[in-house]
Amino acid sequence: MAVEFYDVKTRKKVSIDDKNVKKTTFTTKNGQTRYGLRGKTSDNRTLTKFVSKGDWDKSSYPVEK
Repeated sequence: MAVEFYDVKTRKKVSIDDKNVKKTTFTTKNGQTRYGLRGKTSDNRTLTKFVSKGDWDKSSYPVEK
């Protein structure tokens, strides 16, 4: 199953295969934690999609280090 990301450069939605998707977290200056998915495009660019904590916990992607 593929994950859909929005590609800002091309201004289109793109589907990225599961094997190229990883989970990641972001910490803001205020100490809040944001959850996201990162995917690599065929031309080796990284796209980010922010998701809820529930969706992040349910997903089975590896955690990016």
